[in-house]
Amino acid sequence: MKKYSVLLAIFALVLASLACQTVMGGGNSFQAPEEPYVTELPQTEGDVEIPTVPPITTDDNGGVTVGGESEFPVTSDAFNVINAAGTLTFQTKMSSDEVLKFYRDEFSKQGYTEDTSLAITFGKTFTLAFNGHSSGKVIYVVGADAGDGSLYVTITLG
Repeated sequence: MKKYSVLLAIFALVLASLACQTVMGGGNSFQAPEEPYVTELPQTEGDVEIPTVPPITTDDNGGVTVGGESEFPVTSDAFNVINAAGTLTFQTKMSSDEVLKFYRDEFSKQGYTEDTSLAITFGKTFTLAFNGHSSGKVIYVVGADAGDGSLYVTITLG
């Protein structure tokens, strides 16, 4: 039984990884630069703009939040929240059944419809898919047991 749980967890993480790679444009699309090659950095005058770092906050329990607000909802007890490149990841102490109910309720309120043909639930591991995003992409919600009584939850467009 545990063997299947581990295999399903690996499958869910691979699915999330592939979805992230698709969102990030992964693949073999490298193009060599055309000549002439730049061998020196251009000289600039005046102030140089330094990119801003996403906001990072911590809570009293040591939880970290990186990247600010997301378009996707999070559970009320979410901690270790990371929002980067259209992917939201966090941990929650809610049960997998509670998280499933939360996202089914929240996304249906926002007008998204669940694609039940892509739904996988096995123990504390799950994958949900919702259609209706303005980008035309599918919203994937993937959860896996963190092993410490919490769940890792990842939400991405794919």
